Amino acid sequence: MNPADGAVPPVAKRRAWRGWCSYDWANSAFATVGLAAVLPVYFVSLVPQGGLHLPLPGVDLTLKAASLWGYTISISAILVAAMAPWLGALADARGWRRPLLMLFCLIGAAGTSLLALAGPGQFLLAAFFFTLANIGFAGGNIFYNAFLPVIAEPHEVDRLSARGFAWGYLGGGICLALVFVMIQYYPWFGFADPGSATRAGFLLTGLWWLLFSLPTFLWVKDREPRSGNAPRKIHNYLQTFLEIRPYRDLLRFLIAFLLYHDGIETIIVVSAVFGREELGMSQGAILGCFLMIQIIAMPGSLLFGRIAERWNAKAAILLCLALFILLTVYAFFMRHAWEFWLLGLVVALILGGSQAISRSLFASMIPAHKEAEFFGFYAIGAKFATIFGPLLFALIGSFTGSTRLSILGLLFFFVAGGLLLLTVDVDRGRRLAGKGSP
Repeated sequence: MNPADGAVPPVAKRRAWRGWCSYDWANSAFATVGLAAVLPVYFVSLVPQGGLHLPLPGVDLTLKAASLWGYTISISAILVAAMAPWLGALADARGWRRPLLMLFCLIGAAGTSLLALAGPGQFLLAAFFFTLANIGFAGGNIFYNAFLPVIAEPHEVDRLSARGFAWGYLGGGICLALVFVMIQYYPWFGFADPGSATRAGFLLTGLWWLLFSLPTFLWVKDREPRSGNAPRKIHNYLQTFLEIRPYRDLLRFLIAFLLYHDGIETIIVVSAVFGREELGMSQGAILGCFLMIQIIAMPGSLLFGRIAERWNAKAAILLCLALFILLTVYAFFMRHAWEFWLLGLVVALILGGSQAISRSLFASMIPAHKEAEFFGFYAIGAKFATIFGPLLFALIGSFTGSTRLSILGLLFFFVAGGLLLLTVDVDRGRRLAGKGSP
């Protein structure tokens, strides 16, 4: 279905685009319920009051709930980062993007559904099932992202990437709204308490993920692998790095993405914990704020897709990063719940745009038949974004006891990533990939 291999019938192309966007609609339910809004607050409630005491030799260490959450995210991300290049190379060699996407979707949906078994005090069980679900989420995104340059022409990738994120924010928002209603009005649904309703919400989220992925599996088709690719040796990290290295602007962008996406992803996964512990917000208030973010993020994603078309993708990302820097400083000084809502409003406008345009800019500099393998490294960037960011957040919180200083530490990722992005020559990167004018 690669446009470069011949004309794609308009009906088939529209169906492929809808199917591709449907997966963003499906797995964004986990992103909102599992990563961002519901599970972090529920996880904190499972941890003993005062944190987890670890009587280590010569050290009396107590881990707060926020730090435990950060460490859990980092561990799951390390596992995905270890597999990503191997899986990407396998998909390119065998033409297995679609079956591997299906496999990781099943793993993620199952892990999310099994979170319903983690009752009061069982934070280790919750951490295990979350790790399983996050592996499915991040691993599946390797192959989902790799379809972007397969089903869209170079001038269409910004638009389709933004559309995918818009669908994701809408689908994730609707699922979050359903879970929100279940938790807030749990007696209406026959639940004994909000905790029972929350666990049922995890089951709903897993089923949502699986059900709405079906159009993707039916309508999005992979291209045939190149002759001679099948027996190709599966690359390790160094080999894949050596293949990316000649595309210097692509590599430079990947490192920049690793840095600034670290800050973005960490803000997403720790903001609910920050609102609960530092601002004393209720679960209902936090869920309400995240619902607002989901609603506004959809038009925000489309808006930045247009900005990227009118200016360019690099300028649109730099604008997002400048705003994230201002928001991080603002978060350090927040004292009231209404300020959290104001912060969420601005984040909603720029969050989807920064993610969508980054993905499409990377796709535009990938040479043909390297999509899954190179997106495996892109996934490493995305997953390193949930290794070092949450790890830094957890370590600063462990040593200082201040979640505010942990938030302020994220400035490093935005500033360093933005400065490196300034050095990327996008036109040269596309020419090296054979996608631009000579």
